[in-house]
This record gives sequence, C-alpha cells and structure tokens, in this order.
Amino acid sequence: MSSRGTIKKVAGPLVVARGMRDANMFDVCRVGEQRLIGEIIEIHGDEASIQVYEETSGLGPGAPVESTGAPMSVELGPGLIGSIYDGIQRPLDEIRRVTGGNLLKRGVEVPSLNREKVWHFDAVKAAGDRVAAGDILGTVQETATVVEKIMVPPDLKGTLTVKRIQSGDYKVTDEVLVLTDEAGNDHSITLIQKWPVRRGRPYKEKRSLSTPLITGQRVIDTLFPIAKGGVAAVPGPFGSGKTVVQHQLAKWADADIVVYIGCGERGNEMTDVLNEFPALKDPRTGESLMQRTVLIANTSDMPVAAREASIYTGITIAEYFRDMGYSVALMADSTSRWAEALREMSGRLEEMPGEEGYPAYLASRLAQFYERAGRVTTLGSEEREGALSVIGAVSPAGGDISEPVTQATLRVVKVFWSLDANLAYKRHFPAINWLTSYSLYLENLTGWFEKNVEGGDWMQLRGRLMRILSEEDSLNEMVQLVGMDALSAPDRLTMEAARSIREDYLHQNAFHEVDTYSSLKKQHLLMKLILAYYDEGREALGKGADVNKLAGLPVREKIGRFKYVTEDSLDQEYEVVLSEMKQQMAEAV
Repeated sequence: MSSRGTIKKVAGPLVVARGMRDANMFDVCRVGEQRLIGEIIEIHGDEASIQVYEETSGLGPGAPVESTGAPMSVELGPGLIGSIYDGIQRPLDEIRRVTGGNLLKRGVEVPSLNREKVWHFDAVKAAGDRVAAGDILGTVQETATVVEKIMVPPDLKGTLTVKRIQSGDYKVTDEVLVLTDEAGNDHSITLIQKWPVRRGRPYKEKRSLSTPLITGQRVIDTLFPIAKGGVAAVPGPFGSGKTVVQHQLAKWADADIVVYIGCGERGNEMTDVLNEFPALKDPRTGESLMQRTVLIANTSDMPVAAREASIYTGITIAEYFRDMGYSVALMADSTSRWAEALREMSGRLEEMPGEEGYPAYLASRLAQFYERAGRVTTLGSEEREGALSVIGAVSPAGGDISEPVTQATLRVVKVFWSLDANLAYKRHFPAINWLTSYSLYLENLTGWFEKNVEGGDWMQLRGRLMRILSEEDSLNEMVQLVGMDALSAPDRLTMEAARSIREDYLHQNAFHEVDTYSSLKKQHLLMKLILAYYDEGREALGKGADVNKLAGLPVREKIGRFKYVTEDSLDQEYEVVLSEMKQQMAEAV
C-alpha cells in the first residue's frame, strides 16, 4: 500500500519524512518534485528515515514523499547479459540516450530491461502440464553463449497447471503463458520476474562444495583454490593488484555467468572493463566475454548511499542465473567502500557506533551477503544444480588487515588471498603472499584433483611446493645474517628451487596472450619440471656436483619459459625440457 508524506529534514543522503504511518520498512520511495529514488531504512511512528540513492541537494522541508508500497527489487529477464547498470539497476547506456549527455541526471526513470526489444520464446511445456515453482517453462536465446530459462516464479506455491502457452516472439512485458493454481486463480507470466534485493532467492537445499572454480591463475588454482559455490576475500593495500586479480577472475574463471560489481571504485577501472571485455574472447566458446557478463557500476563519484544497494542488486541477479542451473561467479570490488556507505548512513541515523565508527551490525550484514553464495539444488520438479561463487575485494586503509571490515570478512570466508605490497613493488603479480594466504577448501577438493588431473599427484606436488617455499622463508633469515655463501649446498639448491617456484610458477603475466591463462595441465607439467630440477639436483649433489653449476644450468631458462608454451605443444615441450635437464645434470656431475 502506498503512503504519502512530506520531508521534515534532509541530512546528506538521509531524508526524514513525516506522514508515513502506512509505509513499511524497505519500501521504495519517490522523494521531492524530481521523484528521486530512496528506500525506507527506519520507521518511528509516522516518521520514516529514507536512504536516497541520488544527490539530495535542493531538497527541503515540505517537499512531497511518496512510498510505492513495494520493496527495492530488480527486474530479471532477457536483456540482463551484456548490460551495465548503476547500483539500483538503472541501465547507464539508456540513461545516456534519454538525457543526451555523459552525466547522470537526477530523477531519471528508465526501465531496467528494454521494453521494445523482441525475444523469441521456445516453450518446453504444453497446455495441461502440471508444474511447480522453479520449473522451466521455456527458453530464450539471450546471447550466443547464454540460454535464458523462463521459470515458474519461486513465490508461486503448490502445484500449478499450464492453462495457455505458445512459442513465439514477445517483448518482455507481453504475456507468454498463463498458470492456474490449486484455488483456480490464473497467473499471467511474462518474460520479466521481479525479486526484492534484500531477500535471497529460495532453493531446495545447499550441497557440499567438492568442485574447484578453475581460474587459470596458478597461485590460486594450485596453492589456494576456491570451490564452485565458495567465498573468497582479496584484501590488500592500494596498488597491490586487487582489481587486476578481480579482472583476471572475471575473464577466465570457469563460470557460465559473471556478475561484476564495481562498488565505490574509480570510474576508469569500470571503463577498463568495458573496453577490455568486448574485445576478449572466452576460451571455452570463442565469443566475446560480454556475452556472459553483467556489470554493476557504482563508481566513487556516484551517490554514496547507492553503494549499499549495489552489492544486493548484483547478488540477486547472480542468484537468478544460479536458479537456472548455471555456475555464476560474482566479483565485488570492493566491500570496504560498501562498508563506508553503511558507516555514513549509520552516522546520519545517530546510531551507536562500533569499532572505528562502523555500525555494530557490520559483521552480520557482511555475513548475510556472503551466505547467499553456495552450491544448491534449485527449485523445480527436475533435478538441477547451480552454484554461486563470491569473491570480494577488501581495501583496508594502509593495508592494515586488522581493521573491522577485513576481520569481519575473514570470519565468514573460507579463502584468503593476501595481497602483499612488497611483492607488488617487486613487480610480482599476482601479488598473493603464499605464506599468509590460505584456502579451507583444500580437503574438500583433493578428491576432484586426484580424479581429474592426470597422474593423481596434484595435491602431493602442491604440498612439496609449499614446503620448499616455507623452507626458503626460514633460510632467508640466515641469509640476511651471514649471506648466501654460508649456506650448505642442499640449502642453496632449496633456495634456487624456491626462486624458480616464485619467478617461473607463481609470477604470471596478465597482459601476455598465452600466460594470462594457464590450464590445469600446464600447471601440472610445470610443477613436475620444477620439482624434477630439485630432485635431480639433490641427486647430482650426492654425486659430487657443484651447486653453482646446478644453479646456472641453461635448462633453467627453458623451465621458466615453459609457461609461455601454447596448449597444443605442452607434451612435446615437456619431454624436450625434461630430457635436456637430465643430460645437463649428468654433465654437471
């Protein structure tokens, strides 16, 4: 039910309106003569505090406020893929067309999905069929790579009967079929569904996470993998490469759909995404990456309150595609900016502040967001599985991970990719510190790697890499005190093997056409080459070889360049390098 009132006071993005007794929490409101979009976040008697998602300058007491009687919702349907929205799902390209300029104007009302475009609907059910919430009624070929599945809305209960359905060409607002419920009521179904952003979409059950989300980034896939349906955090100081990591995951992660949320980040970073993604080809389909991507752009110069809504908008869209049975990867860059919006609104509401001024409910809000990830059995009569993986960047001031947002995030996520400013300054990218990062999915994923990677020794090789890196860290303390020459020959060899792991394996060039993505097969063979050098070297040392000779073997350069070998030449090049290594080791003895 709608409610009308007037503004009592304005405090930045917060507007207090009176005469709103009939309004409800989280109702969307239209504020002022320009009908700015806002959302009720607090009610006391007939006074409602409204979080306004547009610039509030010029508003004053007495201006009209109207509640729509509906919560903040997103439109879900054909046209989402390839779109770029602001934090409250307004299409930026359409706003630009309507306003005729590059700057957002206040009060612009444009539909989230194009009302004029015609889509071809292929019915998979027939009149008289009995269906339930989540069942697929038909499909729309949205892009060359994405088939949108038109489902029975999840809020329709019980068994329903298809009264009327027909394949054909429709606009998103046209009726495509009619369902009759058990009480005999008819429900008209269009290609659009609406869903409130603050409520997670329902599913049958959550499942255990046993399949990795392959990203093509060696330090992630090998050392700190994330499961499909898992959650990860990427904290790091300014300039350490958070956005580059997020972009790499968005480009190459083994996901059917990518939802990228730029939450409070600089506009040029979203511009980079818009410029790069259409030009990049999906390695699995050969099509443009934009044909499976949805972008939410809420940049640092947009109203701060809209940041708070942007991650909910993004995750609701991601859940919609998860319900179709797709694997979805959501990138939120960054949740620190979102938390700053929470802090500002909490301060305006004069709430009791928590640590560093953040609201006391910061941790619970973060948990509610990340808990919407998961691998689920979706609603519907037929067995269907979908996964939603969430990777959130965190931007702690000065790289201090003891601050509240990072700590609250770490209590929820199971993968921690710790970005290190020192590695970034050394031009080591991705700058993920292998000594402070971790993944709690390793145990769950061991069986998958043993079964799906040739040789079944993936986790064994990974364990050996980590041990060598750990030994190097211990030896570094001695080297800093007495110098490299004071080390024994076996310890020198360990340092050389660790250097090869760091420089040849963990370092990856995001801008190199071959090295930007590394398949599991290439990762496996490169691990075997580095460890073969270490094992052969220890054997040669036992036979009297000079460690300096072993460190300077010409084959080491070939090992380092193995990551630039194309996929079709891997086996052949591996055998060549391994043969040369054994020959040179024998000559060094």
